[in-house]
This record gives sequence, structure tokens and C-alpha cells, in this order.
Amino acid sequence: MRPPNFLYGIYERKLAKQLHGRPVPHHIGVMLDGNRRWARSVGLETAQGHQAGADRITDLLTWCEEVGVGVVTLWMLSTDNLRRDPAEITDLLEIIAATVAKLATTRRWRLRMVGELDLLPEEISDRLRAAEALTADVDGAHVNIAVGYGGRHEIANAVRSLIKEYTEQGRPLEDLTDVVTVEKIAEHLYTKGQPDPDLVIRTSGEQRLGGFLLWQSAHSEFYFCEAYWPDFRRVDFLRALRSFGERERRLGR
Repeated sequence: MRPPNFLYGIYERKLAKQLHGRPVPHHIGVMLDGNRRWARSVGLETAQGHQAGADRITDLLTWCEEVGVGVVTLWMLSTDNLRRDPAEITDLLEIIAATVAKLATTRRWRLRMVGELDLLPEEISDRLRAAEALTADVDGAHVNIAVGYGGRHEIANAVRSLIKEYTEQGRPLEDLTDVVTVEKIAEHLYTKGQPDPDLVIRTSGEQRLGGFLLWQSAHSEFYFCEAYWPDFRRVDFLRALRSFGERERRLGR
């Protein structure tokens, strides 16, 4: 049984005070996990679970704004997810497209689509690209929308892009090995030009990456939350920030 809401308010204020003077992550990656299990737990249809999760996104972005997070990456659909039942994918893609369009119309955040949009139905990918274009001039936090995203796919695509760029310059293939460096590959990732995530949050109690930002998360801190994504509260967000602020980040040194 949950405590009354007013107790949550007191606890939230206490957590917020504890964050004063502590480092805040500049880039947060969030794995929005547990929509289907949440729906089953409350007796709803799968699509209703996905919609409840989508409805939580604006709250998260608002909380990030409040503490000064500059970049947020939201993993909304993986390449593996595309193998689910076609009816579920159809519903989920419509929910994602509508949600991203709604985020874009607020013009609060600058959206970037990250993932293989060519794997999606053309009508859906067109809507996602239109939302990205609508916010191209927005001077707000950057929000990466990961749809049709897989970390291995991203790295493979980055290497292919680097090789293509090199060969189009007419340079000899025997010199290619000198060009394939960590720095050069990073320049061809979906998140090029952005800082790597300081903190990665996964909801639903699962404690694995599942392919999320494999390259970029080499030095990230991880926070695993038991709550399903639709139940993720500001209290959970502040706890993640508190945990991050308490850690000593050596970054491999």
C-alpha cells in the first residue's frame, strides 16, 4: 500500500534538498521498460500500457529541465522489438508517432531521431522526421528519440558510414586501417556532437543494457529502478540523481 500523496511531497522536497551542491548529469539515457507488464498487472490491454508509458514522457522531460539536464535519450523501440506481434507493433508505432508529434508541437525541446527509421513503415518514419524538422531551431534541451534502435546496428552503421566517406574521397583502401579510430567512429554515431550519457536509467527491475548506447555508455553510471515505466515518479527520478551524485566517477582512471 502506497503512502499518502502528501508524504510523497515531503519526501520529494527532502530528496531535492539533498541534491544541492551535487553534480547533475548533463546527458541522461532512459530505457522506458515495463509497459506491457504494467498493463497486465492492472488488467489493461498492451496498447493501453504503451499509451500510459508515452503519457509519462513529458513528466520526465520536465523533471530533467528543472535540474538542468541538457541531453536526454529515450529508448522507445528497439530493433529486437520489431519482431513482436505485428498488431502490437502497429499500435505501438502509432502511439510513438503521435507522442513525438505532440512533443514537437510544444517546441520546448530539440528532437533528434536516432535509429534505423528505414525499418519502419514510411508513413511513420515521415511523421518522425517531420517532428525532428519542426524543432530544428528550438533552443532547448536536446532529446534523442531512439526508435528502431540497436547499439550493434548503430556501431556497424557508423563504421560503414566512415568507410563510405573515406572511399568517396578517392583515398586508397590500404590506408583505411589508419582512419578507423575511436574518434573517427564516434563522429559517425547517431549522437555525434553530443556528450556521452553520464547516467543511464532502466525501469522495470531489469538489470541489463539490452544494446542501449553500447558505444556511448562506456563510462556511464547505471541506475536500475524497480518501478515499471508508467509508474515512474519524480521521487524515482530524484533517487536516481541522488545515487549519481553520491558516486565517485573515475572514468577508468
